[in-house]
Amino acid sequence: IVKMNLEVLRISSQKDSTSGILFDVSNKQRKFLCYTLEDEQRDVKVWGETRIPAGKYQLSLRKEGGFHSRYLAKYGDMHKGMIHVNDVEGFEYILWHTGNTDENTAGCLLLGDTQTSNLVAKDGFIGSSVNAYKEVYPYVAAAIENTPVTVEYIDFDGTIHSNDIKPVDTNDNYNVLLEKLSEISGEIQTINATLNNKRIN
Repeated sequence: IVKMNLEVLRISSQKDSTSGILFDVSNKQRKFLCYTLEDEQRDVKVWGETRIPAGKYQLSLRKEGGFHSRYLAKYGDMHKGMIHVNDVEGFEYILWHTGNTDENTAGCLLLGDTQTSNLVAKDGFIGSSVNAYKEVYPYVAAAIENTPVTVEYIDFDGTIHSNDIKPVDTNDNYNVLLEKLSEISGEIQTINATLNNKRIN
């Protein structure tokens, strides 16, 4: 059984939100899964308004609590428990779920199929969140049930310097990633930023 390794690449840290991308980086390949949104970075944690620290964490399925009950009712047999980020120092119950802006999260990771730059929308915005969740959740949950799954949150947009990065292998994944980020940047610029009072969809 191949161990699953995931990566949340934080590409834009702004005053009110953090935009990112979720990849599966198992087998020395980088597979795009969806866009992500989190709360902002803070040196001193403010409850419900702070993203978790960068680092590598184990994922599990949390089968209790309000989110679990609601998602079981909403998604039925697909739902095996909330994707839970374990052992985050100073944080509890960090989950992956649906939502559109950083107002829909209290430190958790939101998943979406579209993304609007948080330079345009201060709270950030990801759309088609339910669609993304229905694609990503079964894929990750099935892996959690069968093998250890880890995720690494990386502050790519300010703490990593080019002279610190070395190629992972002969495929030069770093250059591939930069090309993907360039493509995404172009897509983001074309998305309409009229976001007020949008419901999760």
